[in-house]
Amino acid sequence: MPLRTLETWPHGAIMLDSEHTRFALWAPDAFYVSVELDNGQSLPLLPQENGWFVSNTRCPAGTRYRYNIDGELEVPDPASRAQAGGLQQPSVVVDPLAYQWQHGAWLGRPWHQAVIYELHVGALGGFSAVEQHLARWAELGVTAIELMPLAQFPGERNWGYDGALPFAPQASYGTPEQLKHLIDTAHGLGLAVILDVVYNHFGPDGNYLHRYAKQFFREDKHTPWGAAIDFRQREVRDFFIENALMWLLEYRFDGLRFDAVHAIEDPDFLQEMAQRIRGQVDPQRNVWLLLENEHNQASLLEQGFDAQWNDDGHNALHVLLTGETEAYYADYAQNPTAQLARCLSQGFVFQGHINQHGVARGEPSGHLPPSAFILFLQNHDQIGNRAFGERLHQLAHPQALQAATVLLLLSPMIPLMFMGDEYAVEQPFLFFTSHHGDLAKLVRDGRRNEFASFSAFTDPHQREHIPDPNDPQTFEASRPTLPPPGHSAMHDFYRHLLQLRHRHIAPNLPGAQALSAEVLADGALSAAWRLGDGSQLRIDLNLSANPVVHSPQADAECLFETPAGSAERLKAGHLPPYCALVSLTAATPLLPRTESVHE
Repeated sequence: MPLRTLETWPHGAIMLDSEHTRFALWAPDAFYVSVELDNGQSLPLLPQENGWFVSNTRCPAGTRYRYNIDGELEVPDPASRAQAGGLQQPSVVVDPLAYQWQHGAWLGRPWHQAVIYELHVGALGGFSAVEQHLARWAELGVTAIELMPLAQFPGERNWGYDGALPFAPQASYGTPEQLKHLIDTAHGLGLAVILDVVYNHFGPDGNYLHRYAKQFFREDKHTPWGAAIDFRQREVRDFFIENALMWLLEYRFDGLRFDAVHAIEDPDFLQEMAQRIRGQVDPQRNVWLLLENEHNQASLLEQGFDAQWNDDGHNALHVLLTGETEAYYADYAQNPTAQLARCLSQGFVFQGHINQHGVARGEPSGHLPPSAFILFLQNHDQIGNRAFGERLHQLAHPQALQAATVLLLLSPMIPLMFMGDEYAVEQPFLFFTSHHGDLAKLVRDGRRNEFASFSAFTDPHQREHIPDPNDPQTFEASRPTLPPPGHSAMHDFYRHLLQLRHRHIAPNLPGAQALSAEVLADGALSAAWRLGDGSQLRIDLNLSANPVVHSPQADAECLFETPAGSAERLKAGHLPPYCALVSLTAATPLLPRTESVHE
């Protein structure tokens, strides 16, 4: 259980009214703390119990400030609501009530309507530039955009997972007001907005907590990013829970995606996070809490969280589409068709099964609804973790990818796509940062050495061709070229499938359950689900180059087929190569109830 303190304060600079601000810093390893204002004032913070330093002072919104630790070190506020530029600039007092919402009555969308479009704000040009694309995504059939992490990071280019100040939107993307305007505009178009948040580590540059709050970390537990965050501490838990509530209440985000929660050592922290969010957010709002979790903890999806990114489903599909079996795809090399069938019928592939490292992974998930799993063909990780950031359409047979896209958009799982998918953009999505000095070299060398075990990069000279994350051209190459609003063949394909989803599938997802998933041959399967209205959805899928013997479903309406004529060929007993056939059988009417009368 977390340690309990006698009293805690909200972290950071909290406006008490239009002219007064409370500054609160948890600094148990400091002897003296002052706040240095941009007008030259230096105000001591008063020491309180349990390592807190707190003072109220006359200080309006827009005031710039830093904290001074023991007269030795000036640092940004770890709970800074905004920075006047980068990490080395002052923090800024922000009035959370200043923005006038135009769509304040928006209550979000129910989860079963979710069609998620993941994007990188910086690659699209910042908050205002993203806003210009919202109408086209709504017209496509997207119902939610998901923003990769926004927490202030070092420099101007970064995926966002190196954030140092979790409460401050990245200054190079725009102001807090511009972010709120983006969200407000999205709501006006019927789009929910999800934020990816990182609570498992801080970035390697710009964080000074080790100097004055060592209890933030556990030196006895380490993650790939260093000492683990110590969620046993009440102040540490509150820091991150307050952050989640800020995004949901002040910015009116409709959901949060919690990054890599398998790196969080204290699982009851996640339960408390969900409980406090559910307890403080208006129950009329539809707020989505989503997980990335390599441990496949199905139990968390019954404790306040709505769904999890289903890496298992992606990995099995990727092996089937590309034949790649190195690195984490090795777990899916032996029988990916059977693994995909398990995913479609039970959620996770690994539900306690032993992985390539001899370790049991996952929990049973077959009792959960299909909508508890977010399916994707690619996302920022699966593209960006490739050495050259290739998109899937550059790796897979085009007809096979088209069939897999049908599965993605018309299965009862929640679909997620990555920016540019709908146009099959040619630009890669590479790993990029803007570090300097020794850290830049460490990141560049570390990135290249990640691929040492890949057959294509066993020679160190081969790895030198992997793009340097810190080269500005690596970022520029990753900016997708979205054509002017209009349609293309790929765009129209996505749009048509999403129209079918919203008309025939999404309204009936509540109460849906998997019925079966049958392997027909290597790369081919047939999966069926009962929807909430009693109708039956079936997807016959063949990702291989060979026709497969199979039987049609009696009395089923063909909802969609690719290629054309697949339904007719199935009537003849064959599922064609690179085929997806979606059919819907109406619910069987209930027979009138008869009663016997006994005298």
